[in-house]
Amino acid sequence: KELTGYLKEYQNTYKEELEITVYRDGDGITSNYRAQFDIILMDIQMKFMDGMSAAEEIRKQDSEVVIMFITNMTQYAIRGYEVDALDYILKPVSYFAFCQKLSRAIARIKKRGSKQITIPVKGGIVRLYVEDIYYIESVGHNLIFHTAHGEHISSGTMKSAEEEMEGLGFSRGNKCYLINLQHVDGIKDKCAIVKGESLQISRPRMNAFMQDLTKYWGDLK
Repeated sequence: KELTGYLKEYQNTYKEELEITVYRDGDGITSNYRAQFDIILMDIQMKFMDGMSAAEEIRKQDSEVVIMFITNMTQYAIRGYEVDALDYILKPVSYFAFCQKLSRAIARIKKRGSKQITIPVKGGIVRLYVEDIYYIESVGHNLIFHTAHGEHISSGTMKSAEEEMEGLGFSRGNKCYLINLQHVDGIKDKCAIVKGESLQISRPRMNAFMQDLTKYWGDLK
């Protein structure tokens, strides 16, 4: 109740529009987690699932959400690094300290500034920043998202991927590759060079791909 009150006061003072959801326990947030939040404020000591265990479960699906622990147990600080916690708010919580830490969290989110997409994966869902996607590869009935943080396999078609990425700086290299032009370092031997990989550009797609790339590079000037 105290934190909810602080959040509402913060919202009025700093003119930030906040949507607040309250859970009573760690298993409440993890049971239906769908990478739907920007910031999670979480106590470590909870009855059924403690905050650290809940954070570990959340991180399996969401590498981007800002996690901030609220606790009087400073010995958890080292474990917090394992789940990439942004900060700790020590009890009793003062409004001034809370505002400082919340402003830091919001600044981190705004700095990202990139469009996000969510994709279904085996056992859950993953949130990706578009700028972190190098290219999308179509294999059978699956899509492989090659990203700065590894590969993610999702069900889908190249047509659905093209629709999702329309207007976001992607171009088809061939029937298998949808390439993020932001990460194209050059063209060599009819291939797009993306992070050291050579991705074949088919003859029918070459002109359109080069036009997309030239326009993208021109827009950066």
